[in-house]
Amino acid sequence: MILPGSSLFTLILLILGLLCWGSWANTLKMAAPKWRFELFYYDFAIGAFAATVIAAFTFGSLGLDGFTVLDDLSLAGKRQDAFALAAGAIFNLGNLLLVAAISLSGLSVALPVGLGVALMVGSIAGRFTNPSGSALMLWVGCASVLAAVVFDIVAWQKHRAIKAAEAQATAAALAAEQTAEGKTAPKGKKPSRKRQSVRKSVFLAVLAGILLGSFYPLLGMAQEGENGIGPYTAAFLFGLAVAFSTFAYNLFFMNLPVQGKPVEVSEFFAGAPKQHLTGILGGAIWAVGTVAVLVAGKTEATASVAPALASALGYSVPLVGAAWGLVVWKEYSGAENSIKMLLAAMFVLFAVGIAMVSLAPGFGVH
Repeated sequence: MILPGSSLFTLILLILGLLCWGSWANTLKMAAPKWRFELFYYDFAIGAFAATVIAAFTFGSLGLDGFTVLDDLSLAGKRQDAFALAAGAIFNLGNLLLVAAISLSGLSVALPVGLGVALMVGSIAGRFTNPSGSALMLWVGCASVLAAVVFDIVAWQKHRAIKAAEAQATAAALAAEQTAEGKTAPKGKKPSRKRQSVRKSVFLAVLAGILLGSFYPLLGMAQEGENGIGPYTAAFLFGLAVAFSTFAYNLFFMNLPVQGKPVEVSEFFAGAPKQHLTGILGGAIWAVGTVAVLVAGKTEATASVAPALASALGYSVPLVGAAWGLVVWKEYSGAENSIKMLLAAMFVLFAVGIAMVSLAPGFGVH
């Protein structure tokens, strides 16, 4: 199998992983609103699995060592395979919940909230399993990330409230104008459900974060020991678990949707080729990032990068996703200065938290 031979190539793989993980959800935005996220996710799972298979039987089976993914699978222990599959299943449920949250509130809300919670859960769990480094830096970093998440939620709630008030004022002015002209005023609209939508999105993102912060130890156990699996095999089994678990999880979301009416399976087959290709592309982008990060994490010591840098790049995914939501998709279009200040504070606090959590393991021994 092909592994990076220098720290520069390892760094490139980590940056590639950051960009892919932070960007794949753009394909969900491209498919919406005509293509429900439940339908999108079937294609996502197909694209993710296909990409991991391609990576496994190309980069994972080439190279001067002659060691292939099939060799790795034959030598790996059954427990390690099971750990990888379980990790993929847990991740997939968390990711599906995150996609549901994105469909309700957008990238700039769901990703910082969900992945911020995942960062905190993973860091705190890691502290208990491996109590090394500076506990103070870890807790301060988690507190900073928590503050960033709160700022993000407050900014979104305030922005939605202002937009709702503006819409109501416009409707009232139009009704008054039509009444003055002797026309029949339009019927009043049903009470807005935007506040409930925000709460539901936050709940889904937090639940997603708990799951996304919990799967990594299982993936680590799958790669440990003499019978541990290699990075390409881990990605392949991970993709396999994503593909198969999607059929079980997604039926639940289709029958008990987080928004709108239940979705029929027949609607998936009625989709346009462009809609299917968008989901497949999203899954492939995610898989490329996953393979890149897993391969970068299994390099020789001479080709590795500083652990703090590797961690910081991995933790920065929500900032990349939030930037897409703000700059490209204009999710806060027309926001007041006070909201922009909250968002700026969110980015700063998130960056400080990432730095502290990433540096914490290298300071002190307890």
